[in-house]
Amino acid sequence: MMPMIIPCIDLMDAKVVQLVQGREKALELPDAIAVLEKFADYPEIQVIDLDAAIKGEGHSNAGIVRELCARKSCRVGGGIRGVERARQVIADGARKVIVGSSVFSGEGVNHEFLRSLTAAVPREKTIIAVDSLGDRVAIRGWREMLPFTSREALPQLEPYCSEFLCTYIDAEGKLQGTNLDWFRSLRAVTSLPITAAGGVTTDEEIRALDAMGMHAALGMAIYRKVFPELFGS
Repeated sequence: MMPMIIPCIDLMDAKVVQLVQGREKALELPDAIAVLEKFADYPEIQVIDLDAAIKGEGHSNAGIVRELCARKSCRVGGGIRGVERARQVIADGARKVIVGSSVFSGEGVNHEFLRSLTAAVPREKTIIAVDSLGDRVAIRGWREMLPFTSREALPQLEPYCSEFLCTYIDAEGKLQGTNLDWFRSLRAVTSLPITAAGGVTTDEEIRALDAMGMHAALGMAIYRKVFPELFGS
């Protein structure tokens, strides 16, 4: 069986973008539907509303997200800070909802929120995003750091989701490869499926992640493949 590759469509101001470490814009494409069509051969797409993630729920690309979900199997995240918003994303057609910042508090895991989420959205439709910068969990669009690691968080989060999305922010968008040892350390602490993101660049890395039982979410690397003209190759 081929490794599961999940292309990423990140939305900002109604455009598809790719950012380096969540900040510097390295790519911008005006038509999300045209980008989706380029990914026709992939079974599932990851859609992240960066405006909602960074600016809050009042700033969103909800219409575009609904259209993408109507055309393709999508996992959707970005700015999902409340139970009702998570429920709405599923109602709008997402196969799974990705929840990140809200599952944490300054002290650790926000069990109260997670219990409410599980009561409203089936566990099998929930992905929890646990992102790491400098080996610390990062939230709020990767602008706030928490005093614990992804390895410490995953076992506590298992009861509330069906899989994890784990991003190695240190390598995000750089096209220089990722940290396979970091992902291997995550695999050791949870039996749930993991989608690996953040700098995954080569076929060798994708195969190595697959050997660990992980999917690979690709951003810049997949855009380089399907839009080679934008990269001068």
